[in-house]
Amino acid sequence: MSQVLFLCTGNYYRSRYAEILFNSHATTLALPVRADSRGLMVDVYGHYNIGPMAAEAAARLRARGIDCPTKVRPPRQLAEDDLTRAELIVALKELEHRPMVLERFPAWHPRIVYWHVDDIGDCPVEDALSAIDREMEALLTRWKSPT
Repeated sequence: MSQVLFLCTGNYYRSRYAEILFNSHATTLALPVRADSRGLMVDVYGHYNIGPMAAEAAARLRARGIDCPTKVRPPRQLAEDDLTRAELIVALKELEHRPMVLERFPAWHPRIVYWHVDDIGDCPVEDALSAIDREMEALLTRWKSPT
């Protein structure tokens, strides 16, 4: 089964929302792909996280009728093995994440697709999560009708 890997800074808000959203759609569409997510700097910024996942992301998933696990795993730091398993790697904000990738995983930079989704506090939650929704539709098309 193919794997998509979503990256953000703390694996708490954007990447977690993207992971669960993608997996919900992939299951509904019976696509042979699943998503996972990791943080580029959980080891540096993870202490700012309150709980295993941003409440705003979990609430948005529930509001859309998507089953958000009640026992959500804690954020995970990205490791080289995570990158090698992924067919597609998506970092959620190019301006923010490109420097982190270049610092910590420079050999992987050419394989990463960058989106442009602001973090919590940089724009309204509705705008950020709606941007992920739009990007997700385009991404799912890749597996619905492969070229």
